[in-house]
Amino acid sequence: MRILVTGGAGFIGANFVRLTREVRPEVQVTVLDLLTYAGNVDSIPEGVELVTGDVADAGVVDALVRDADVVVHFAAESHNDNSLDDPWPFVHTNIVGTFQLLEACRRHGTRLHHVSTDEVYGDLELDDPAKFTPDTPYNPSSPYSSTKAGSDLLVRAWVRSFGLEATISNCSNNYGPFQHVEKFIPRQITNLIDGVRPKLYGAGLNVRDWIHVDDHNRAVWTILEHGRVGETYLIGADGEVDNKTVVQTLLELMGHAADDFEHVADRPGHDMRYAIDATKLREELGWQPQYGDFRAGLAATIDWYRANEDWWRPLKDATEAKYARLGR
Repeated sequence: MRILVTGGAGFIGANFVRLTREVRPEVQVTVLDLLTYAGNVDSIPEGVELVTGDVADAGVVDALVRDADVVVHFAAESHNDNSLDDPWPFVHTNIVGTFQLLEACRRHGTRLHHVSTDEVYGDLELDDPAKFTPDTPYNPSSPYSSTKAGSDLLVRAWVRSFGLEATISNCSNNYGPFQHVEKFIPRQITNLIDGVRPKLYGAGLNVRDWIHVDDHNRAVWTILEHGRVGETYLIGADGEVDNKTVVQTLLELMGHAADDFEHVADRPGHDMRYAIDATKLREELGWQPQYGDFRAGLAATIDWYRANEDWWRPLKDATEAKYARLGR
């Protein structure tokens, strides 16, 4: 099997490539990545072909899709804060890039799996017993989530209108190794390593449904092998935790008092709660998460950042300078 992984130098994509090399060494992997600030060539394992290019470049995409049996589409601009500062890159990559991939897959009859987010569904009230399902109406609240919602709808339209062989997955918040230090968990971990108090948006009551990146990627492989064409599968590990508890847990695991953090102004349109109902994935395809203990997963993630300072250190100063300009 020949797989093209878009965004394979980013956090989730690079971990997908690493997992593939580990559990399916016979698969030939090619990575397409523009290597923006969020892509890191050092995240890609040796022996994987890397093509540096834009997923929105029709010529580059067509040549790579022509030679692939399967495309796994991770490439996306994905940081909410950045989408509020400048929405255009999100439209370019998430909408235009997905369109170019769909057209190339249609021309060459190539199987596509489109990786998306639970943020397309908007948010839930803290006391709402409901969870997101594949039938939940879309209600995105940021330029990031709205462009991901748009990309999902493009995939659905190409399946229905052109018979494209494609599936979609919407996943909850990922954590684990190789995640950029602008993101919530690695930012707090690296701040603590540097002796800086963690920063918490607002009261920290916002709830996210956390899943280890390896569990997410095992689910993607399960969908590739057993999922039904045209279907959407939600990926979650029943990991609902509010942001304040995440910060307090990180503080405790790293030897600090649980209240040793700073509150900063909340970001505009900050969703309150995400929650995934992964029943369809579990019952129909038999997938189960392997990381059932969020605290243990955080401890392992802390260990990775402590042991891999050479990977994240070059990214840290620019990230914190950006947040300082934004007052966050």
